[in-house]
Amino acid sequence: MLYDTLADAIGGTPLVRLRTGTDRGVEAYAKLELQNPFAMKDRVARHILREARRRGDLLPGAPVVESSSGTMALGVALVGRSLGHEVHIVTDPRIDPVTLAKLRALDCRVHIVEAMGAQGWQSARLERLAALMETLPGAFWPRQYSNPDNPGAYRGLAAELLADLGHVDVLVGAVGSGGSLCGTARALKDTLPDLRVVGVDCVGSALFGQPDRPGRLQSGLGNSLLPENLDRTLIDEVHWLNDREAFTAARELARDQQVFGGNTSGSVYRVVTALAAAAAPGTRIVGILPDRGDRYADTVYDDAHWAAHDLSELPAPGAPAELPPGAVAHSWSRTAHRAPEDLRRHLVFVESNTTGTGMIALDLARELDAEPVLLTSDPGRYRGLTDTGAEVLRCDTNDDAALRAALLGRFRREEIAGLTTTSDFYVPAVARLTTWLGLPGNPPEAAAACRDKAALRAALAAAGVRQPRHAVVRDPSELPGALAVTGLPCVVKPADGSGSTHVLLCHDEARALAQTELILAEETNARGMAAARTVLVEEYLDGPEVSVETFGTGGRVHRVGVTAKSVTGAPYFVEHRHVFPAPLPEAESRAAADTAVAALAAVGLGHGAAHTEVKLTADGPAVVEINPRPAGGMIPELVRLATGVDLLRAQLRAALGRTPGLEPDRVGHAGIRFLLADSEGPLAGVEGEAEAAAVPGIASVTVTAAPGTPVRPPRSAADRLGHVIARHTTAEGVIAALDEAHSRLRLTVGESHVPAGAGATGP
Repeated sequence: MLYDTLADAIGGTPLVRLRTGTDRGVEAYAKLELQNPFAMKDRVARHILREARRRGDLLPGAPVVESSSGTMALGVALVGRSLGHEVHIVTDPRIDPVTLAKLRALDCRVHIVEAMGAQGWQSARLERLAALMETLPGAFWPRQYSNPDNPGAYRGLAAELLADLGHVDVLVGAVGSGGSLCGTARALKDTLPDLRVVGVDCVGSALFGQPDRPGRLQSGLGNSLLPENLDRTLIDEVHWLNDREAFTAARELARDQQVFGGNTSGSVYRVVTALAAAAAPGTRIVGILPDRGDRYADTVYDDAHWAAHDLSELPAPGAPAELPPGAVAHSWSRTAHRAPEDLRRHLVFVESNTTGTGMIALDLARELDAEPVLLTSDPGRYRGLTDTGAEVLRCDTNDDAALRAALLGRFRREEIAGLTTTSDFYVPAVARLTTWLGLPGNPPEAAAACRDKAALRAALAAAGVRQPRHAVVRDPSELPGALAVTGLPCVVKPADGSGSTHVLLCHDEARALAQTELILAEETNARGMAAARTVLVEEYLDGPEVSVETFGTGGRVHRVGVTAKSVTGAPYFVEHRHVFPAPLPEAESRAAADTAVAALAAVGLGHGAAHTEVKLTADGPAVVEINPRPAGGMIPELVRLATGVDLLRAQLRAALGRTPGLEPDRVGHAGIRFLLADSEGPLAGVEGEAEAAAVPGIASVTVTAAPGTPVRPPRSAADRLGHVIARHTTAEGVIAALDEAHSRLRLTVGESHVPAGAGATGP
């Protein structure tokens, strides 16, 4: 195969069947990562450096600095130099002559520390690296022990295993930085949730609760520190081998399988053979072999080195002993592993919606045994936030770099159980973060397409999904051409809007032009993000509006149901009533759901809740927009009251990588009607709450606007002042209860009393 550079040849390593367990019908394989140009860490270096360049963290020609005594140094040297960067490697006296020679041949600058630090060689190297960074302005440090792009690099390895084998029962890998085993396991578990993961460590390493012994001779695995990329929640079993056992296993790997590997490859091979000997017929085991043996010619494969360190005097029982809790391993030992009991797992929210389900979600996280954390630029925007008890991390949530820094500065990877949002505005950022961290979520490009309605229109058109005729306008001069496509009346709206903000029905070109100019003049949105300054001009579709609530899990889309929606009169489109499930003929509901599912497939959205708005026209359903999150407007609460399916809980469970739970346990209907003002002025108060709550079938009456709040006839969802929720066995019963309760509520705006729903003039 032809490659432009050696860095392009990284990956696609051989998978070799081992001659062990074959007599019992067990399949044992070695993934030969040592067959990368230098070794396994080539994958990491390439992924980290390319991602850093893509994000702008590594500028062209800037220095790259890394701490390593082995294969990460070689990988950074290979990729960094091929990309034109000066590369500095901080290492220690344990570096082997072959690696040192390669680094110098690649024109790297090698800095060797002279003495151990307080926590061994690793801490000494990090101290030297910090001092070096101060002398190199603009230098980039890959941070293999904490950068999530390290485990992220192994999604490719997981994909190769799935392509070659389709199914794996047991994955075995060495643990050093936590990147290779955790990254591969996490990616495999997306499709193989029952995968058993076995970690291989060395005696004297502190990774899994053992006392640190810095004098160990093995390299490539083990650690004196707890790396931030290590996710112990993924690992089901741990084995420890001492130096003699690891070196012996490497020699046996070469002798028995003709694979010339280092001590890390040998340790993995030893554990694979033991597992294969005990496994049931049909079990498929894969061991990741990271390092080749040329770096160990004068250590692992040198009898004089053995004699100098009295390696033959170390115990080598030949089989793993069960290690009791609190015991210290001196030779090959194993234990069934569980994450530490004091490990706190967090569900992180990137901002939230400001009404409805936002604060409810933070409360619900604790019921799912996760600590809620809110990343926000402005905690004061959230009413009731303090009452949730959620941890609040303040940062610029409109900046991906600031979000990543906030997460890395606060959490080790294993402390983050999931990441989500209940705000439209932050769905794309969450998709980028979940991809970066290897957490459950949607592809960033799918989330971005849903957020950018112009991109959504293009994706739906390419897939042949019915939608309004439309045109994209970025300059007022383009409006006449757009109207030639859509005709009049038309709907003019921002391509990146939310909550019906700046959505207007226009009957003439002058009104459409004024609305277009208004939208294009907006520099930022309600959350301070740079506005897209793009207008979507759409054909006005006359017909009832519904939304289709779906949930993606396990590679399929579950159809939760269809919600009937009523909106205020033209020219604004503010939803003032929802009824779930919609009182529609079965054929209409099915057609709407089919159209929504086709739309989700068109953009590649398949994880978690989606709320797809659809117009029912004489020519069939047409998609208005897709919201890749649970519906707003308290629709999840309606679904729960009507069917028992808790969409918000399901969304959080899915974010945590758990089965969402979507089976209904009841049949009924529920609905909501919003409180809206009919005049402009300060809200003096709302009367009649008790009378409204006493209406049979009413589940709750909530006023969200405080006295003194400026109110107006509704133009967007932000103009809702509260709501009434009802539950009944029929849709007709729900609507009757909502109307009766609503009639008992009275808003005082200035000095005038008006019915709470007077502003709702639509159907």
